[in-house]
Amino acid sequence: MRELAIHQTVALWAFAAGIVFGAVAQRTNFCTMGALSDIVFLGSYNRMRAWLLAIAVAIAGSQALHAAGFVDLGKSIYLAPNLGWLGAVVGGLMFGFGMTLAGGCGNRTLVRLGAGNLKSLFVFLILGLFAYMTLRGLTGAVRVAAIEPFAADLRKLGMSTQGLPEFAAKAGISPGFARAVLAAVLVLGLAFYCFKDAAFRASPRDIVAGIAVGLVVAAGWIITGIVGNDDFEPTQLASFTFVAPIGEALVYAMTWTGSKIGFGIAAVLGVIVGAFGAAKASGEFRVESFTDANDMLRHLAGAALMGTGGVTALGCTIGQGITGMSTLAAGSLIALLAILAGGLLGLRYLEEGTLAGAVKALFARA
Repeated sequence: MRELAIHQTVALWAFAAGIVFGAVAQRTNFCTMGALSDIVFLGSYNRMRAWLLAIAVAIAGSQALHAAGFVDLGKSIYLAPNLGWLGAVVGGLMFGFGMTLAGGCGNRTLVRLGAGNLKSLFVFLILGLFAYMTLRGLTGAVRVAAIEPFAADLRKLGMSTQGLPEFAAKAGISPGFARAVLAAVLVLGLAFYCFKDAAFRASPRDIVAGIAVGLVVAAGWIITGIVGNDDFEPTQLASFTFVAPIGEALVYAMTWTGSKIGFGIAAVLGVIVGAFGAAKASGEFRVESFTDANDMLRHLAGAALMGTGGVTALGCTIGQGITGMSTLAAGSLIALLAILAGGLLGLRYLEEGTLAGAVKALFARA
């Protein structure tokens, strides 16, 4: 009974945190793909700065929790000693490219779904299908055979995690000192970059988005690492990510036989509910559908790439880009850079119409 009570408490708190995430993202238009699009087509960096501020706040909160001993980030999947660099690169590129075709990342899909977008319902279903296939199905077998053998076992180097501070320790620097310095440099550097810009300082919407999303990600560690702490049946340490949990939510809905709703599924449902409430309250709820067959095909391809790529990379723009980065994991940094590169390539593809043209245009503007 105690285990059931803890599990239910974790799910309820995850659902509540998801509501906050969804409401904030809907009202502030927080979106990584949109941030890239703003840079490429409008020359505006405000939404990108909001995303970077979220990373800074998440790092500050998460590392403070770890330093104080409230949670052990080393138990998260992001700091596993197997560094899946190839999965981070290939999966990140796939996810980044796919999110441009699908009109947004996993987070944005949930928010738009809550706001009445039927295209996002389609993306949700296809993304979830391909995510679960890549976790445990047909494409999962391909992933295990073609990607996982290239993972670097850092234990052979005497490392217990893939954290960037441990890499610094190989150079003779204390891991604790390296962690504190690296976290401080990243938090202060990102914050300075964001707030040095007058346009960003004049945009309360983007400032609130960055701070709120970063705090919610840090809260995820509290929910699973403190609220869910139990000596006999501990909750898996986790925070916000939206690819694998969407697949798990679909499977749960189809095969429920008394199984449990974990943090990820509860958070997914919370984001949808939060976005729905915010859209309704602001009068922005609109039922929206595809414009033509090509529009549908683009979303189909994008959703498939996001589902496959997100699982291969162990996360999305939120899962690796913010949650993973808050742990200072090397794999998260690789995946983040790959997702951004894939997103930029995808935007150029939409502009040029061919992949070759997109690559040429991307390097021409580099």
